[in-house]
This record gives sequence, structure tokens and C-alpha cells, in this order.
Amino acid sequence: MTEIAFPFDPETLIIPTATAKEIGGRHADTYQSGEPYDHICIDNFLPMDVIKKVRADLDSLPEAERGFDAAEEKLKSQYNPDRLPDYSRHLFQAFNSRPFLLFLEQMTGIKHLIPDPYYLGAGIHETLNGGYLNIHADFNLHTHMRLERRLNVLIYLNPVWKEEWGGSFEIWDKQMTRKMAGFAPTENRMVCFSTGSDTFHGNPEPVNHPEGLPRQSIALYYYTATWDETRVSHSTIFKPRPGTADASDARDRRRRLLQDILPPVVHRRVAHRLKRIGF
Repeated sequence: MTEIAFPFDPETLIIPTATAKEIGGRHADTYQSGEPYDHICIDNFLPMDVIKKVRADLDSLPEAERGFDAAEEKLKSQYNPDRLPDYSRHLFQAFNSRPFLLFLEQMTGIKHLIPDPYYLGAGIHETLNGGYLNIHADFNLHTHMRLERRLNVLIYLNPVWKEEWGGSFEIWDKQMTRKMAGFAPTENRMVCFSTGSDTFHGNPEPVNHPEGLPRQSIALYYYTATWDETRVSHSTIFKPRPGTADASDARDRRRRLLQDILPPVVHRRVAHRLKRIGF
């Protein structure tokens, strides 16, 4: 029997704190030696009963809170955990619990992690056939809590998935010259990575499952109380892959230019109005 990396009890979704810390420490060297930035891929991450229960819940998904169908991010939907069926909602609460935070802290070396009770951008992500997410760096500030974004955790829910079916998660170097790693979004695979303004990643190859199945994942983000007003916040920064027709985010460039040239008090007032009209 294959060893489970993080053995939540499938019914109670509880794991002892000491066990969680020990598991994190076991993976610390691998995570903290990742290139070009700290990351890890762990297969067989959760008990399969957990994955199966979540997949069953996805058969009755509510209407998505957000849908994306733009040049940079196509045919993707996001579902907030608060509106999921009971089991999946409780699982997300377990991912915000102290044992799971201690697992992440031991593995990553990042102390005093803070979960997101609002699940801003997090939850269940679903990408339909033909959909993709171009290479990007994530937003760096949780605007509700004024916290710095530090970690992403992705857990794939699809059945066994082949690389030629598209949707693989890719890690690119900081100069956007080459792909450093790629991971097919196969069943019960977990990818965790540190986030920053130059931690470029995405799933730019369109999903192309032969039976039309969507790419489905759990997405979790974690923060620290290390933000200060000397920092410059930004939304998602898209970067085109060399030699492709990938779109970059002209809107973000416009916003960052305004932030550079306007006094802070004026920028806050202007940015709020421009955001409302989609500038």
C-alpha cells in the first residue's frame, strides 16, 4: 500500500499536530531547495477517500462566483468553499487549521502563516476543455486583511491525467526564458510553492481531455503579517512565453504606471474609481 503523505482521517478530517509537524519537516529539504523558487510536488497527498468524497460533491456544484474567459485566462470558474456541500466545506476548514499550518511552516520555513477565512481567489477551480491560465505572478497583497501573500497550495482532483491532455502546471524561471518544471494535474497530486512578484507559473497549455472532462483542483493561499506601506502592491502579472502568442496584462501595466507617478493619496482615490469601470 502506498504511503499517504498527509493522512487526514477521512471522516473527521483531523490529524494530530505532532504528526503534521513531523511530515512537514520530512519534506523541508526538498521544498527549500526548489529552483528557480521554493516548491515541491507530492503525489498521493491525501487519503483517496477524501479525494473521492470531494469529487462526489463536485457533481452538485453551485453556480460559480467568478468566471474567466479572457485572453490571459480562459474557460475557468472559481467556487468559494462556503457554498460547497458539507464535506468539502469542512475540508477547506481543515486546511485552515493549526495542524495544517504547522505542516506548511515546517516544510517551507515560513513562520507565522495566516490562512484566509475569506478564500480570496481560492476554493475549487475548474477549467473546461480549451481553457488555460497563462504564465503569471500572483497578486501580492490581501486587500481585506492587508497581509502579504506567501504560499500557494494546489491539490488536483481529476482522475488519472496524461500530460498530453494539457492543463499541466508549469514553473518558469524569473527571466521568463525557459520552463523549469511541469506537473500534469493528475489525481491526488499536491503542488506547493512560494509566491512573489517574480515566481512565474501557470497552466498555459489548453485542457484537451479526450472525454471532455474538466481540470479540477483545490486552491489554497496563505499569508504573513509582513506587509508595510513601503511595498508596492500589484494584481496578477501575466508574462508571455517566448515564441508564443500568449497575451500579457496591459491593464496591470497601466495600473502600475499610475501608482508610480501619482502621490499615494491621489492614487488611492483614482484607482478605486478606475477599478469600478474596469480600467
